[in-house]
Amino acid sequence: MDAPIKPELAVDIGSASDPGIKADNEDCFGAFIPDGDQLDYKGIAVAIADGMSGSDAGKQASHCCVVSFLSDYYSTPDSWSVKQAGQKILSATNSWLYSQGQERYQSAKGMVSTLSILVLKSTTAHIFHIGDSRVYRLRKGDLEQVTRDHRVWLANDKNYLNRAMGIEPRLEVDYKSLPLAVGDVFMLTTDGVHDFIDEKNLKKLLQEGDDLDWIAGQIVRQAMANHSDDNLTCQIVRIAALPEAKEDEILRRHANLPFPPPLEAGMVLDGYRIEAELHASKRTQIYRALDTRTNTPVVLKTPSILYDDDTRYIEHFLHEEWAGKRITHEHVLKVLGSDRAKSCIYYVTEYLQGRTLRQWMTDNPQPDIKTVGNIVGQIAKGLRAFHRMEMLHQDLKPENVMFADGGIVKIIDFGSVKIAGIAELAPLEDPDDVLGTLNYSAPEYHTGQRATVKSDLYSLAVITYEMINGALPYGQMPEKPDKHALAKMVYVPSFHHNEMVPTWIDGALRKATALNPQLRYDDLSEFLYDLSHPNPAFLNARQNLPLIERNPLMFWKGLSLLLLLANLVLLYFVGK
Repeated sequence: MDAPIKPELAVDIGSASDPGIKADNEDCFGAFIPDGDQLDYKGIAVAIADGMSGSDAGKQASHCCVVSFLSDYYSTPDSWSVKQAGQKILSATNSWLYSQGQERYQSAKGMVSTLSILVLKSTTAHIFHIGDSRVYRLRKGDLEQVTRDHRVWLANDKNYLNRAMGIEPRLEVDYKSLPLAVGDVFMLTTDGVHDFIDEKNLKKLLQEGDDLDWIAGQIVRQAMANHSDDNLTCQIVRIAALPEAKEDEILRRHANLPFPPPLEAGMVLDGYRIEAELHASKRTQIYRALDTRTNTPVVLKTPSILYDDDTRYIEHFLHEEWAGKRITHEHVLKVLGSDRAKSCIYYVTEYLQGRTLRQWMTDNPQPDIKTVGNIVGQIAKGLRAFHRMEMLHQDLKPENVMFADGGIVKIIDFGSVKIAGIAELAPLEDPDDVLGTLNYSAPEYHTGQRATVKSDLYSLAVITYEMINGALPYGQMPEKPDKHALAKMVYVPSFHHNEMVPTWIDGALRKATALNPQLRYDDLSEFLYDLSHPNPAFLNARQNLPLIERNPLMFWKGLSLLLLLANLVLLYFVGK
């Protein structure tokens, strides 16, 4: 019996546009409905723009806004969230429009347009808006304007547009997201339409039948009949079907493949000859293999047969490969593509013959600061590659960093990576799951706070501290690091382990490993800079510490002496 076909996002779209009483139509609208992976990872994009009246090149501006978004959005990384992708594209488009207005037309009104965008991804609507074009939503008979006009009214009949694409060098765009339901109707209009039809009549027209092109035409004709004095454009989108919110079909498209059998040296799997088992745990096995088609050494990672009926585990395993394939960087392990069909679930990476950072730390218990800085800098570059793709590593530790040929350092594990674009489809992790390794994962993972790039920074700083001091900044983490347990944790200054560590380096480590993420550096580059350049704020940090942190031996000796004196005084008065 064939498996039932699961629903995917589907819409109906209709539109109408007319120059009205004007000689030229400076409005622009468009939509793009992709298929395959792009429908899942990018969604459906709909846009409408209105070149500003009085603008020297309003028509060119509106066309640029719509065409550039509909083309550029689908070129952004799949891992980016809709918000990240949209804001980057709109900022770039705005900068170009503004520069063209200044250079070609010598005017702040050279190329100016309103712009409203609707992106439908999975079960969510994402809306970007600037200007006075509008987006409405009709749900169960209720019509709601979901954007706000960026107009300033001077009098009942006088107003001006105070925000638009191309009017200022810095863009301030409205963004919001809304949950979708089957049957929702979205309407995008320019002011030549909505300024001349009230919401009561708009709602009535939107519910007159199923032909969206006819309805859009009726709306435009009604506005013209009401003496519209501008171009008129109306675009209508109706949600016909939605995917299951908790399923990610792309990551699970190989889930129906069997798990691989136990592999041994000499066995061949899809052209990969197994040479040796490198690592095995209850969750995965890692093998060194030879690609017999290219005669290249590779690594195969396979899932454990213990989880062959665990769909969440399978999602996570497929997620690892997906994440790895989307990062190509010198300091990140390369996940290899394949030109052959897989007979079972596994993925292939480049083969690194070096040692892990943990092994290096064991072999180099007292490294010099310059060497540590070089290694940390390489790890940070790898992390930036994740962050640029809107990914968090979430499990950075010495065992997940390896040395390759030439001393190049690479981040090697993708098992806990969080991808913003995937999280919009459906979160893979259970909210109660804590990813990462206890002593290296940031405290916010244990207290229910949102992880950010500062969480990866914390892990990197803990590794740095351990490389320099041979210990952890707070000692061993408690098994259950809740808010109460974390409140009792105290940072151990580096000089307690290594008197040679300068106070300004320890200051950088203390800040980067702060239990409160708001007290950490905002960016990896700030931490790296302070590791190699004395920050004046940290130079006298040791003198400003409480005595118990600065010199615990002296503190306890002093406390013991005070207690002795107190007892002697007490004995003296008791004796009298």
